[in-house]
Amino acid sequence: MAGVVGSVHDKLVHTRRVKRLAELFAALIPQGSQVLDVGCGDGMIDRLIMDQRPDLSIQGVEISVRNETRVPVMPFDGLNIPYPNISFDIVMFVDVLHHTSDPTPLLREAKRVGKIILLKDHLCDGLFAHSTLSFMDWAGNAHHGVPLPYHYLSKRKWNSVLSDLDLKIMDMNESLGLYQAPASWLFDRGLHFIARIESGTRRTKDLSRAFVLDQVF
Repeated sequence: MAGVVGSVHDKLVHTRRVKRLAELFAALIPQGSQVLDVGCGDGMIDRLIMDQRPDLSIQGVEISVRNETRVPVMPFDGLNIPYPNISFDIVMFVDVLHHTSDPTPLLREAKRVGKIILLKDHLCDGLFAHSTLSFMDWAGNAHHGVPLPYHYLSKRKWNSVLSDLDLKIMDMNESLGLYQAPASWLFDRGLHFIARIESGTRRTKDLSRAFVLDQVF
């Protein structure tokens, strides 16, 4: 069943999703940046970003490096990024952290090796959010053998994790347009976000209005 659903997902959803994410990230990355994509897979999104932005240099790290990749990829252990402090202008996570049991170690490493973090992940708030995200995860990844802990965080929890690391969201987009209607009515609906995150020690002004101020504590 997973193989059949996964095949349909790859044909109907994957191509649009990859192109759209590449567009969104290409618009966010500053001119001439050195970029590290953590958990980059085969590097398809990175390649599409560089097709739009030839001024950028992107490389990746991955637990299991594939035989063919579209950008240079280094192996890593899933916790320790094998680069010195501040080696990159940008560190990217594209739907990676919800595959971990705890995003904190990788975010801490990203803060160490990069100046800015660009994060694409999920928001698990509202009725049926977890079940919807779990289905999307299963449909897109089960047939590839990707571990699926289904570990999605609410806005409140994301705020707590970032605050503990002295990280601040400087900009955020919750309307990514990854799916066409009618699928968008079910699978978009505030379940996805891209955020630009910086260390609180590097920035004094907190612009995380979209991610913090709309919450009830």
